[in-house]
Amino acid sequence: MDWRDQGFVLSTRKHGETSVILEVFSAAHGRHAGIVRGGISRKMTPILQPGGQLDLAWRARLSDHIGAFTVEPLRARSAVLGDRLALAGLNAVTALLIFCLPDREPHPALYTQSVQLLDLLGQNDIWPLAYLQWEMALLTDLGYGLDLTECAVTGSTQDLIYVSPKSGRAVSADGAGEWANRLLPLPEVMRGEGAASDEDILLALATTGHFLSEKLAPDLGNRPVPDARGHFIDRLSRQMKSR
Repeated sequence: MDWRDQGFVLSTRKHGETSVILEVFSAAHGRHAGIVRGGISRKMTPILQPGGQLDLAWRARLSDHIGAFTVEPLRARSAVLGDRLALAGLNAVTALLIFCLPDREPHPALYTQSVQLLDLLGQNDIWPLAYLQWEMALLTDLGYGLDLTECAVTGSTQDLIYVSPKSGRAVSADGAGEWANRLLPLPEVMRGEGAASDEDILLALATTGHFLSEKLAPDLGNRPVPDARGHFIDRLSRQMKSR
């Protein structure tokens, strides 16, 4: 049993005296783990940092074995280590993918968007918006996508300013009525409109966060959403307020 693919590092953990168990998000094989022999060596440690892009070869005697990786570096994303916001963002992305993705299930569209997002790390003027779009794509790819095209109550496509916390559908000001205080905000940025202000991005992340914690997490055994996401949102908020 073997395959070759590309992917990026999600995490590593020590295995035995000299090896590590490497977990990656790969293009054709999804979230996948394998042993890297000599993974704790000085040569290999810099290659196996979270976010690092790798050429991967996996081999096992049987398909359900953990198997072993041989890896070659394609590009590192180590530049983010000196940027606190970028590092927090990278940690949020890798933690959410580990949290959400089923083992060995391909998600090619999400993989492509994840690589594009990681390639923007360090570009802090555009990365928060790219991250929001990625988080919305993550929800969609896992079956929790938001329908923001028309009001769930009236069918109108105008004045859509809320999201139903139950259905994930847009609601207009007229359609909300007395239920407005129970609905989530729908900033224009979530529909690809407006100026994508800092305030709107943070509001939008509060809305996507609701669906991660209240819809996705319960279906994954009520595990809490990784703290890394909250740490990233906190750092992003502080940076935005300091501008």
